[in-house]
Amino acid sequence: MNLVIINNPFHYESENLIRVFFPTEKINVTSERNDEENYISISLDYSEKGAEVEISASVCEKKKSEKEFFSLSDKRADDSDNAFFERKTAIMLYNVLCSLTGYASPWGILTGVRPAKLMTNLCKKYGDEEAKAYFINELKVSERKTQLAFNVAKTEEAIINKTKTDSFSLYVSIPFCPTRCSYCSFVSHSNNSAKKLISQYVELLCKEIEETGKIAKRLSLRLESVYIGGGTPTALDPENLKKVTDAISRNFCLSKEIEYTIESGRPDSITKEKLEVIKQSSAGRISINPQTFDNNILEIIGRKHTAEQTEEAMLLAREMGFDNINMDVIAALPTDTVEGFEKTLNKVLSFSPENVTVHTLALKRSSRLVTDEMEKGNADLANEMLEIAASRLSEEGYIPYYMYRQSKCLGNLENVGWAKKNFECEYNVYMMEECHTVIAVGAGAVTKLKNPYNNVIERIFNYKYPYEYINGFDEILNRKKRIEQFYIEAEENNH
Repeated sequence: MNLVIINNPFHYESENLIRVFFPTEKINVTSERNDEENYISISLDYSEKGAEVEISASVCEKKKSEKEFFSLSDKRADDSDNAFFERKTAIMLYNVLCSLTGYASPWGILTGVRPAKLMTNLCKKYGDEEAKAYFINELKVSERKTQLAFNVAKTEEAIINKTKTDSFSLYVSIPFCPTRCSYCSFVSHSNNSAKKLISQYVELLCKEIEETGKIAKRLSLRLESVYIGGGTPTALDPENLKKVTDAISRNFCLSKEIEYTIESGRPDSITKEKLEVIKQSSAGRISINPQTFDNNILEIIGRKHTAEQTEEAMLLAREMGFDNINMDVIAALPTDTVEGFEKTLNKVLSFSPENVTVHTLALKRSSRLVTDEMEKGNADLANEMLEIAASRLSEEGYIPYYMYRQSKCLGNLENVGWAKKNFECEYNVYMMEECHTVIAVGAGAVTKLKNPYNNVIERIFNYKYPYEYINGFDEILNRKKRIEQFYIEAEENNH
């Protein structure tokens, strides 16, 4: 599909909005219109009083054109001209796309990853009621999604307020899995394909953890949470998993107040020996993620475990005393139905996990999942499943405490973490809302440095793949030096 941008700088937001409706479509941004059938053209004609926006499109064997003049006298006092015209252009484009496809995204023109963060900022700026009205009237977000964003923002507030200028969290990446799921786009390798790399990877990872601990001590940073993710950390054997947890214990002060999570997501990777290692590490929170309790769907998506193995893993973890467990499910997996999703959700709730994370299937181009261009029914099905989950979880006393969205999620829908009261995962909030520094170690890890005195974020990237991580380890340690420089500069600029 060609996106033709004429006399305006709004190509980035326009492209993101088009992807809401066509998540797998390749979009070519150009400034010249040709006569082909598959295009969307956006043109602005500015004047002293405002701008005329013209949108014409030919997609899905349908054609649609709209033209409207927007007067600067109608913009909000705190809006820039550019922000005003971009929002009005997005609303016009959204309406055209809704008309062409028959699908209306419940998130309206909002394409950002962090809708709750936006809601928080708007509440501070306008107050609660006006912030919600802005979502509905200016961003075309549905009332239900607006309320969801508001509820998440208010739950996050108490967690965000815990963070101080010297706070940070530690993320440890284990980029290995028993097998690769068909929908996965993360940097992860199956144990079979990466077996020869694991021992060397763990050895170097422990060195990076050690160096990171030294940096944190020199800067007098205060650890708030630890999260070992991936991949599947329990894809490591007990010996290598213990090496990683021991490295963390040696190099960081792990008080009882520090939240410590180890993902054990794949039930086929969980054994009593590995859970004992986790218990000994002082980690108090784990994840056991079924995604679905339908064995046929598990086979389709490449999860080499059964629903029965998930149940066995949950019962074992409870028997061993784990009292803070998250379970993930995914809405709109291939061949799943509303009835099937409800059955999975009811099974999950039968274990009474402390956290339930409800994801929407994302159609990632780098995943193996073969999909056609998004159909209206798939997005509607996903949203129906999310609404059922929200209703059931609320009935059972869970509250939505964090939320994010991925590009190419079906229908521009969301992923929501639900928790029993006082069981919210603080790391998820810290990471998603970017309220303090997250120092990340391991392959594919991205350190996010948060200036303690403003909202400036700077990222430090580790090499993506385990073999790159191993070969470029000296450079990774060299990049870590930037952490101290960043804090020194922040302190100097504050005085």
